Amino acid sequence: MKRILVTGATGQIGSELTMALRYIYGNENVIAARHSRQPSPDIAATGPIVSFDVRDQSALIKVVKDQQIDTIYHLASLLSAVAEKMPQKAWDINMNGLMNVLETARMMRCAVFFPSSIGAFGPLTPAINTPQDTIQRPNTMYGVTKVSGELICDYYQQRFAVDVRGLRYPGLISYKTQAGGGTTDYAVEIFYAALQKKTYQCFLAESTQLDMMYMPDAVKAAISLMQADSQQLIHHNAFNITSISITPGQLAAEIKRHIPEFTITYKVDPVRQAIADSWPRHMDDQCAFLEWGWQAEFTLSEMVKDMLEKLAVKLTGGCDVIG
Repeated sequence: MKRILVTGATGQIGSELTMALRYIYGNENVIAARHSRQPSPDIAATGPIVSFDVRDQSALIKVVKDQQIDTIYHLASLLSAVAEKMPQKAWDINMNGLMNVLETARMMRCAVFFPSSIGAFGPLTPAINTPQDTIQRPNTMYGVTKVSGELICDYYQQRFAVDVRGLRYPGLISYKTQAGGGTTDYAVEIFYAALQKKTYQCFLAESTQLDMMYMPDAVKAAISLMQADSQQLIHHNAFNITSISITPGQLAAEIKRHIPEFTITYKVDPVRQAIADSWPRHMDDQCAFLEWGWQAEFTLSEMVKDMLEKLAVKLTGGCDVIG
């Protein structure tokens, strides 16, 4: 049976991925690692939790040895908007943390999952049907750490035969954990605002088109990639994956189908708008489909319906407030 460590287990991806892994591999076999954020009640109640800083390699090695870990899902990082405010700290956490994970995996013979992002691309990258292999010249610290992470993961796979695999995630939408400093946070905030206030002020322009994905698809992609036959993988790391490509205006219109009184206004944040404008509008994920069978399940309408229903239950304790 696998023994899995999830760093950043209390974050947006980690809080749901940890529970999905525990369901598959057993609660006791999936160790949730946290640093500052408190774990959700379900993570705290269902399995082991450890606390350490991923920049502390000795602490990481001790956990891997003590827990007999064979697979690390490394999710701990600072996201795009926060990273622009604290670029030095972002480099420290995102890159030094990853290096510690890769070195530990090399020494202890662990497999590694590393999530990259559409942020690894830049304004010179083709924005429509962005190829799997293309120019990557990001102009944000978050993007720099992501493309650097992709390269160092490739190096460890090729030079040391570490089984390291990864995805380029689009913006992620989840009802379980609120957004935490990303450029696509509007796509989570808008649902809370629609249910609680019936209005939302968006920090991106109405026509800003970006790839998005519902969290169940994001979790499924990570697990499916790590379960894939390594002999079928050509890229191993930094696979483009996508689901829905939408603008704030389109997302608001779909929400209005369920909450007709909902309204949206726009007050553009220049920093986050500039970041969004440097990212692809839609990625080509054919390599992921051909190499390990990736395919998203949720359409825009299915995602919005499910998100509103689940979030309404969360916010009202079971009272359905959706029309």
